[in-house]
Amino acid sequence: MDNTISLEIIEVVEQAAIASARWMGKGDKNTADEVAVEAMRERMNKIHMRGRIVIGEGERDDAPMLYIGEEVGICTQPNAADFCTIDELQEIDIAVDPCEGTNLVAYGQNGSMAVLAISEKGGLFAAPDFYMNKLAAPAAAAGHVDIRKTPTENLRILSDCLDRAVEELVIVIMDRERHVDLIAEVRAAGARVRLISDGDVSAAISCAFEGTNIHALMGIGAAPEGVISAAALRCLGGHFQGQLIYDPAIAKTGLIGESKESNIARLQSMNINDPDKIYNANELASGANVLFAACGITTGTLMEGVRYFAGGARTESLIISSQSKTVRFVDTIHINEHTQRLSLN
Repeated sequence: MDNTISLEIIEVVEQAAIASARWMGKGDKNTADEVAVEAMRERMNKIHMRGRIVIGEGERDDAPMLYIGEEVGICTQPNAADFCTIDELQEIDIAVDPCEGTNLVAYGQNGSMAVLAISEKGGLFAAPDFYMNKLAAPAAAAGHVDIRKTPTENLRILSDCLDRAVEELVIVIMDRERHVDLIAEVRAAGARVRLISDGDVSAAISCAFEGTNIHALMGIGAAPEGVISAAALRCLGGHFQGQLIYDPAIAKTGLIGESKESNIARLQSMNINDPDKIYNANELASGANVLFAACGITTGTLMEGVRYFAGGARTESLIISSQSKTVRFVDTIHINEHTQRLSLN
């Protein structure tokens, strides 16, 4: 995964964000997601690579585009050996969420973005479309906090690691009924809680950056987004742990089946034989080289959202590489054909 791929991957998330942002505030989350998927897929298929979607919009029958197992990139064509180099023919695993926070886009709320992570074949955990209990924290707390500990214990550890009083900590938790007890315990311990309606990838990544006023992410969210978060935090040296939720009594949602037994059987069919295993960032994103990219759709903690002007659009993206050990914030102006005006506003 050379620098050329990195540059083109930025354009993949930019195009998805630009397409989705046109539906900001229109109350139609499905269309906001669909146009992001189409734009992301179209741009990926112009890259000289041989990619395979390991985390996408779902199974093929339910997701005609960017479905799990779909091959993307110019070098997936039958005669690719005629025009692709040996490096370009090496298979790349890709995890995508073209519109992370569809409700945020639909209702004009902050924090939605187009995201993806890539690694060499086998470098990303192929998470089932289940839920996952997550714990994300800054690098200073990596290996000290532990998802097996109580929230109160982890807050004390986090306080020591960051040299902050517990009362100064801000913990992001998704505003869900399943988190009532978690929220109560965090507040009782003295920490402050920031509730979010959607978009926990942004919250997880924000933990790794000082100045965001986010010190940890706790609670249950979607497993595929957990892998994408882990990829970013692995590159940043932050802490991430995730444990799959397969018991419908813990999380009653359409993402997992009606029966605990059938869910375990499904995991076993995916070669996940220890359903209670706690994964860390290095296990969820185990590749030698991992790349994470995101582009703001609506304005969030880390990035501005898409801003349109008469001559085009302006985006802000984030790309993190384990290979080059860099974090880049990319501010881009996209120029429409025949434009006569450019704006920096």
